[in-house]
Amino acid sequence: MCLLLGPTAVGKTLLLKRLQKLNVRNETPESGEVPPTLPTVGTNLTDLTLKKGKFMVDSANISQVSSSCIQLLSILSAEPLRGASVLVIFNKIDLPCPMTLMEMKSLFRMDDIIASATQPITILEASARTGQGLHKVLNWLDSTLKE
Repeated sequence: MCLLLGPTAVGKTLLLKRLQKLNVRNETPESGEVPPTLPTVGTNLTDLTLKKGKFMVDSANISQVSSSCIQLLSILSAEPLRGASVLVIFNKIDLPCPMTLMEMKSLFRMDDIIASATQPITILEASARTGQGLHKVLNWLDSTLKE
């Protein structure tokens, strides 16, 4: 199971639609076999048993950084996610003035978060609109499914 979380308007729904299209194109199921479903959007952390989680951030919205960081810290400290693999996606890198990955990592203090987290955290940049970086997201999903 995978849970996709993030503040309002960061592109969660578009990301899922794009990933489903990419997944269907890359899958060559045997006759009658249905391709695996991709993650669902959700915010309820009660009574979840998760193996992986994704957290999405709008890298072009500087006013949302502090609330995104607080939400990420809350998610990482939630008991059901203690052992889950986590992917942090900095989305909307296609917009004219997104923050760089280095700026985002600095504002979020990602090195400190990663050092103190109980779960493995991976960071990727993507654009759900253009598809840039989405193959890396799919590769992360595939690799964590195999674990």
